[in-house]
Amino acid sequence: MRKAAIVILNYNGKEMLRQFLPTLLTESFFEIIIADNHSSDDSIDFLARHYPDLQVLALSQNYGYSKGYNEALARLQGAYEYFVLLNSDVKVSPLWDRSLVDFLDAHPDHVAVQPKILSFQNPNQYDYAGAGGGFIDQLGYPYCRGRILDEIEEDRGQYDDTLEVSWTSGACFALRAEAFFEEQGFDDEFFAHMEEIDLCWRWTMAGWKLGYLGKVSVYHLGGGTLSRTSSFKTYLNMRNNLLMLYKNLHSSRFLLLFVLRMGMDSFAGLYLALTGKGDQTKAVLKGYRDFFKMKSKIKKSKYLASKLPSQAENRRSYINSIVIKYYLAGKKRYQEL
Repeated sequence: MRKAAIVILNYNGKEMLRQFLPTLLTESFFEIIIADNHSSDDSIDFLARHYPDLQVLALSQNYGYSKGYNEALARLQGAYEYFVLLNSDVKVSPLWDRSLVDFLDAHPDHVAVQPKILSFQNPNQYDYAGAGGGFIDQLGYPYCRGRILDEIEEDRGQYDDTLEVSWTSGACFALRAEAFFEEQGFDDEFFAHMEEIDLCWRWTMAGWKLGYLGKVSVYHLGGGTLSRTSSFKTYLNMRNNLLMLYKNLHSSRFLLLFVLRMGMDSFAGLYLALTGKGDQTKAVLKGYRDFFKMKSKIKKSKYLASKLPSQAENRRSYINSIVIKYYLAGKKRYQEL
């Protein structure tokens, strides 16, 4: 069995590959594999012409992030001890992949680890996707050190530590291959967004820990497939967040949380409508509609939590809602919580 493989899931990302592959090849220690989600932009031809030695896994259709990675990694099952999942729009730094794998080697109780994720466009700022490590508040809203809702912090070295977190970012993280397959990977129904948080939650309930390694930095362009302001992204985040809570919480705990969330999300939808973002309001409503349509197809977790991770457990979940703290108390930085 080989040590590790870097697996990039690509969909119509030829220009991202053209921009970011040269640095990736220079700075990476482990083998690089491209899984192509049935791109229509000549990505595969581009790779064949310019990088004929790279292994390419051609998928038969666009499965999205969740099933796309499930299909690709299934073809590699048994061949590697670790997988390093990386978005195609990430610039890496020296020793990045070796450092993540070395961390997992040194911490056998950890199942996955992410680096510090900074913005490619603004390298002195944290990136929206993962930033300085991911957490979940008591209403089920994800947030990060370095990013609360849409408020992005500057990187001043405040999160250069090593920390246990609630979830690792799908933009860049290393994981134990065997543990991935033991949990049956990502949930295919999610398509994209929140799937890594759902998997991390299941890992946590199975007894694993998740890590953040702040001494390693990567730079994420973001919006390679969907921009941050995309109403479809809002829809997927809303729908999948509700599905994640439904599948991982006991029914009684979920019902109580769902009532609270409906109130919060209704307020958010109204606010978006009043500020001229009607497409985002429609995305919130569609997310709720499709949650009800899809929940019967979602397989409940074999663990089922009675609550979200508590603040006492390494601050993995803020005891109150970050939404309330953000809008009513003006607390927009992790260190203010």
